[in-house]
Amino acid sequence: MAEANVAVKTLDKKELLRLYHEMALVRRLEEEAAHLYQQGKIGGFLHLYIGQEAVASGLLSVRRPEDHVLTAYRDHGVAIACGIEVKYVIAELLGKATGVSKGKGGSMHLADVRLNYWGGYAIVGSHLPLAAGIALADKYKGEPGVTICMFGDGATNIGYFHEALNLSMVWDLPVLWLCENNQYGMGTAVERASAVEEIRQKAEGYGMPNSRINGMDVLEVRGAAEEALGYVRENGTPYFLEVVTYRFQGHSIGDPERYRDKEEVDRWREADPIKIFRKHLIDTGAFSVDDLSIEEERVDQEVAEAVEFAEASPDPPPEALYENIYADS
Repeated sequence: MAEANVAVKTLDKKELLRLYHEMALVRRLEEEAAHLYQQGKIGGFLHLYIGQEAVASGLLSVRRPEDHVLTAYRDHGVAIACGIEVKYVIAELLGKATGVSKGKGGSMHLADVRLNYWGGYAIVGSHLPLAAGIALADKYKGEPGVTICMFGDGATNIGYFHEALNLSMVWDLPVLWLCENNQYGMGTAVERASAVEEIRQKAEGYGMPNSRINGMDVLEVRGAAEEALGYVRENGTPYFLEVVTYRFQGHSIGDPERYRDKEEVDRWREADPIKIFRKHLIDTGAFSVDDLSIEEERVDQEVAEAVEFAEASPDPPPEALYENIYADS
């Protein structure tokens, strides 16, 4: 945790507390989403971000407003870290007209282009070529933004991944490729599906600079992301960052998890990113136990009010099926 100690000293208390609030908010959102799903109020698939909160919060705490963000279907935490209010996320999960995607996208398709958050994508790896295209457009127009593309380890074994990385180097595109390696592609462990266990090594084939970090420490993620984004901004060329993390729940809500044993999950729970950060804030004297307990109560209230808002919101009307089919010219 030495790197985290340095990071604590360089961040003011307001930002530290904001980071803690955001991570706790994502955790409570996901816990409540699981509860709502069990009640039959959420349909379709539901992929929870529990255990991976430090990745989105650490990474996106250093992005700039002009930076674009794309991710895969495990997108609730990314949406919150991009600035979407939790009530609009829950409303979308419930398929309500007040949802961030007007109730039409559901769990895997949260997006808000006003925030340069281009959304979650359900088809594995399909958003990587889109990220290359957005970065190409920025370069063509002389815009300053970096495109941040997040994806899982499983996406690195398919053609989209290799095509996108190759073109980003050929065309010198300002992209931060970020692999959230939670060590399982659905129910398949990385070592059973990938010729290399360190996913960052796949960037070597394209001559792309890369690194691998601990994704359970929000401050380490933040520091590494700041360096990686700085590299892309300065050079106008891509960088590959592998963030090793772990999902505490199954791949999706109905996953029986027969591919991993309870002991493995329990070992990783000892590295819970929220508990680590909480302990760190207390041990360094940044906040007291009471300070953080009060913040947790605020998070609970925020999620409770968000659920109330979502459940009181109307369903989309039938005619909404014919809206937003084409983009405005």
